[in-house]
Amino acid sequence: KLRLGTFMTIKDLNSVAWDHAVDQGDNPYTKVVSSEQVAAAKVGGWSVYLSDSKPVPREWFPRLEGTKVLCLASGGGQQAPILAAAGADVTLLDASVKQLAQDTYVAERDGLQIKTFEGDMADLSAFEDNSFDLIFNPVSTLFVPDLKPIWQECSRVLKSGGILMTGFMNPDEFIFDAEALDDDGIFVVKYPLPYIEYETLNPEELRERKQNKQMFHFSHTVETQLGGLLKAGFVITGFYEDRRTGEDGNPIRFYIPSYYVVKAQKL
Repeated sequence: KLRLGTFMTIKDLNSVAWDHAVDQGDNPYTKVVSSEQVAAAKVGGWSVYLSDSKPVPREWFPRLEGTKVLCLASGGGQQAPILAAAGADVTLLDASVKQLAQDTYVAERDGLQIKTFEGDMADLSAFEDNSFDLIFNPVSTLFVPDLKPIWQECSRVLKSGGILMTGFMNPDEFIFDAEALDDDGIFVVKYPLPYIEYETLNPEELRERKQNKQMFHFSHTVETQLGGLLKAGFVITGFYEDRRTGEDGNPIRFYIPSYYVVKAQKL
């Protein structure tokens, strides 16, 4: 495992960062769905997202009533409550205790059943082989250094013919200087790929990032994302691109898609 400093792994650091994001309250991925959205989902009026702007096509889903769904790295009170309200048997795993608490809050508020587990998305040992019909994994692989164990574990816990839906970042985004983009809207090519954020920081920057409870990011090649799924025993049966909403002010949405979304089926 990668370690920064003395005893904290990347998973530990990003868990702390997501807990901090919940406390801060300004990250859109920590904001829970409303009771009105849950009520609509209970009568068939639902949509869920694996990326910023486009909802996942309804035709990608099996009939949700009784379907065993693993919401993977999906805490925050958004996708899991909607899928549970739509009739799915939902289990949720996330590395952030406070993100999981958002889902627990919605479940208690609106009378839903959601089983929650704190853990690493690369270690699904809490679950038996062939446990789930569907895995729902929003954009989250940018927070982990190695995808191979994630896809292997997803394949193991899915039933034969089971479906994995996953969103991931366009790796080309990571070549640009984020500060120049965020502050001035200027595209400055700065980093080679694959991007490993902590390797771009000097000791003082690294210390400040940890002290400020900020997240650590990684790019992954399309070959690793899609080729990794194929090597793990999946076939790709659906795909689309998505762009940023523009709420963060990042102009990259005018030039390239920021997200790729995949539907894959276990052979």
